[in-house]
Amino acid sequence: MAVGSKDLATEQLRGMDDDRLVDELKKAKEELFNLRFQSATGQLDNHGRLRAVRKDIARIYTEMRERELGIGAAPAAATDDSKKSAQKAEAK
Repeated sequence: MAVGSKDLATEQLRGMDDDRLVDELKKAKEELFNLRFQSATGQLDNHGRLRAVRKDIARIYTEMRERELGIGAAPAAATDDSKKSAQKAEAK
């Protein structure tokens, strides 16, 4: 990915559950606030990071909206029952 953090690629966002997305959004917004503060005080070294963090926030919001509309789905948590069913199917 050319712009943005490699930690928040679209594929990785799709693998996160809803609570984790909210946590990542909160962290990204805090980082954006800190970067803006550094920019205002003239202490910011990497101005491209502002753009990258804004794009990360947009990616998170997009994924959350897709799930809300039913376009995307949160990863299904594997329960014990589904694991047992999968093991039985493999055994046959």
